[in-house]
Amino acid sequence: MEHKFQFYNTLTRRMETVIPHEEGKIAMYTCGPTVYHYAHIGNLRSYIMEDVLEKSLRYIGYDVKRVMNITDVGHLSSDADTGEDKMLKGAKREHKTVMEIAKFYTDAFFLDCEKLNIKRPDVVEPATNCIPDFIHMIEVLLEKGYAYTAGGNVYFDTAKLNDYFVFSSQSEKELLVGVRDDVEEDANKKNKNDFVLWFTRSKFEDQALKWDSPWGVGYPGWHIECSCISIRHLGEYMDIHCGGVDNIFPHHTNEIAQSESYLGHKWCGYWFHVNHLNDKSGKMSKSGGDFLTVSLLQEKGYDPMVYRMFCLQSHYRKPLEFSYDVMDNMKAAYTKLKKKIAELKKEGQTNPEVFARYKDKFMDAVSNDLNTSMAITILYDLLKEDCSDMTKWELICDFDRVLSLGLTAQEEKQQDRDVDEETKSYILAKIQERASAKKQKDFAKADAIRDELQEKGILIKDTREGVVWEMKK
Repeated sequence: MEHKFQFYNTLTRRMETVIPHEEGKIAMYTCGPTVYHYAHIGNLRSYIMEDVLEKSLRYIGYDVKRVMNITDVGHLSSDADTGEDKMLKGAKREHKTVMEIAKFYTDAFFLDCEKLNIKRPDVVEPATNCIPDFIHMIEVLLEKGYAYTAGGNVYFDTAKLNDYFVFSSQSEKELLVGVRDDVEEDANKKNKNDFVLWFTRSKFEDQALKWDSPWGVGYPGWHIECSCISIRHLGEYMDIHCGGVDNIFPHHTNEIAQSESYLGHKWCGYWFHVNHLNDKSGKMSKSGGDFLTVSLLQEKGYDPMVYRMFCLQSHYRKPLEFSYDVMDNMKAAYTKLKKKIAELKKEGQTNPEVFARYKDKFMDAVSNDLNTSMAITILYDLLKEDCSDMTKWELICDFDRVLSLGLTAQEEKQQDRDVDEETKSYILAKIQERASAKKQKDFAKADAIRDELQEKGILIKDTREGVVWEMKK
């Protein structure tokens, strides 16, 4: 591969060139949403940058398989295994069952992703599909002596590891030891940093979803699902694990602890973390009640592409501060950029020398710690270049495979204005059902789903970027 891809590896705390376990292929995992509420735009910053990472890797020639979980079992309010079950909280708030909540907010999440041109991962796996995998991993950890039972729960024994705080320097480790000092102590734990693998008893209100297990009727802890889902779909070796910086401790720390103890070897070589989106009051979260969503930005007159461009203009490892003033400036810049591109005359010959030079520059930018800001600067430089409009047009089409800013779309598709949200959710659910059928080699079912959609006037097409759909006129 001509271009090497490097980014800051949180695990080693340095810039590293990605050397995948299998040459030419990247096994990539993304921590998915907990589907108890809408995703706010702070959550979606991470998904946008992870989308650009995946597309950049594909752009320079890697065959990427990306897996993402959906957390649709109880997700605790803190890393201390205490607090209210978020799924149950959502169900109570909206007078629905937990699974109704999960389906509604899963569909809403992917609709937001579609608006932001975030490609759907190759595999999307709900945690509730993988209970036997969780139980098996826990059984192995108990057999190997890395886990113990106490008070009806199964815990991971962090004292069995030589280096539990793998993401931290020595000085940071000393601080992290006291990270939960303000939390009510769990008397069942042998060590303060031990974490729950399986609950049959808990301090918070009863969980809605429970399963039989060798330790009694219960449900999985917070961290086990990502380890099992990634191993299920990517095998014993993963190349790149993604998430927000708030996942580093304890979630990703605990994933490494249990996965490597279970497998008996190093699990994932490269860790990619996206920093927070803040407003003037600090980090954005859902706890305040009213929070910023893609739909709210649209109501205020901002194309979702304006928010995507706002994220791409900043480096993913730096905190980003949101304000409506900045969004107004970005909206003006995006509108002007689209207008300039729309005015290009698609005629004349493509200059192969200019094309190769700019493509090389663009590759260098995205391959160097995902420098999206530089990639956009290269796009602006191209528009000023003394070359044919056709050269510019073809390069912009090429760049937008990664940027995904809708730069060459002539106008918003009529169907996006005409189709209601319920129909869109139905179509996306059917596309996912078809993908699952194809994965299980049930091609008859996949064809039947396609035919069912076609009867309703919905045409679907498989492309390199995923499945696209349109309504018959």
